[in-house]
Amino acid sequence: MEIQSSLTGGNHLTTVVELPLGEAAATFKLEKAVCSHGLFMMAPNFWDPKSKTLQRPLRLSLSLNDPDHQKSVTVKISQSCRPSQSLKLQVFGTDSLSSPQQHSLLNQVRRMLRLLEEDNRTVRDFQEIHTEAKEREFGRIFRSPTLFEDMIKCILLCNCQWPRSLSMATALCELQWELQYPLSRDKVHNDTDSRSQTADSEHFIPKTPAGKETKRKMEVQKCPENLANKFTDANAVGEEVSVFKMACDHVLHCSKMVGDGRLINFPQLDDFSCSDGSEPYNCCRIGNFPSPNELASLDESVLARRCNLGYRASRILKLAQLVVQGGIKLGELEETGRQPTLSSYNILAEQLKEIDGFGPFTCANVLMCMGFYHVIPSDSETIRHMKQVHARQTTIKTVDGDLEIIYGKYAPFQFLAYWSEVWSFYEDWFGKPSEMPPTNYKLITATNMRPKRNAKCKRKKISVSEKHLQ
Repeated sequence: MEIQSSLTGGNHLTTVVELPLGEAAATFKLEKAVCSHGLFMMAPNFWDPKSKTLQRPLRLSLSLNDPDHQKSVTVKISQSCRPSQSLKLQVFGTDSLSSPQQHSLLNQVRRMLRLLEEDNRTVRDFQEIHTEAKEREFGRIFRSPTLFEDMIKCILLCNCQWPRSLSMATALCELQWELQYPLSRDKVHNDTDSRSQTADSEHFIPKTPAGKETKRKMEVQKCPENLANKFTDANAVGEEVSVFKMACDHVLHCSKMVGDGRLINFPQLDDFSCSDGSEPYNCCRIGNFPSPNELASLDESVLARRCNLGYRASRILKLAQLVVQGGIKLGELEETGRQPTLSSYNILAEQLKEIDGFGPFTCANVLMCMGFYHVIPSDSETIRHMKQVHARQTTIKTVDGDLEIIYGKYAPFQFLAYWSEVWSFYEDWFGKPSEMPPTNYKLITATNMRPKRNAKCKRKKISVSEKHLQ
């Protein structure tokens, strides 16, 4: 049973809700469930490496037609020392939640952390055939609170480098924040109507850096320092918090009702601290991930320019419009995938392929997010891993066959076995992602994982891989 209590922190109201873990209590670890896939690094998620908490905005309703769908509150998720029977959800900016609002928040958290009944069953069955994953407490792959957000982010993962994916996700959340305020909303509509390069439209130039997708030649041939040392530097975490505070000094009173009565929940930064139970995340330029309603009415050129999306803007816009118009029923898709069978996979795959921009890689990623693990989404990173870790001469033509040879024995959890190995490799190379400051997420790239030319360094990296494969 969920327990709700109200308390005040500083000058701000806070509501605490408990989420019982049920049968997952004995084995669930928040850090492992969150820091298990690159999706946790993408805005508006914020993992605090010191306090081991996840925080982000969540919507008070998942129904597109409910007024509460336009209201977002910041939620911080924490777990006490194990074994713990529940997670604590600290909801900022409100002293109470209705039963439907509480239900919505809990469902979004369950989805992100894969705490549904079918998820618990998957973890148990997979770990029975993969003892190393059980020892590493691996089995839950982090995902977004909604299928729509997963679909958009899977588009952002396609045909670009990882820093660019991070940048585009952040820009979309910046845009969502701007749309919440009358001044920013006027700028969007004025720019949409005129479609001109005016001073107003310059407001929508991304504040986030654009990844360089074509200039791949970088100075990485020298044997680099162990990046794990940099990632675990406590000072780096402190610097990250100061960056958030500097960016938000000019916005001190953002928790209020604005314009059309929507709740905008951005507490004061002066009350925040990265690890003392307060919250550093909700700063002035980052909002929630935009909803279908918020995206559907935008002009494609504005969306592309503001968020540096390129050709992806058209695909994202069409997807949002289909959802709003009822051409894509997200609830029905999720219900079909509730029981992951080959039949339901084929049904969903056929439906997803009809969506503009949903090729094999994007479809496979979305279906993985929905709980189908028998297909491994393959791209250049997959080929790199097969060559570097398994010493196979994998190509785009042979990758599917090579994956089946190595991971077929783990059916129907081939992706979980593959990703457990990939994630462990990342940890060996860069250090634990759960201990990195967010500023270093962009360094996790294939370019930074190239074998070193120096013989001594090369032997060192090979030994790490061999140890991983034992």
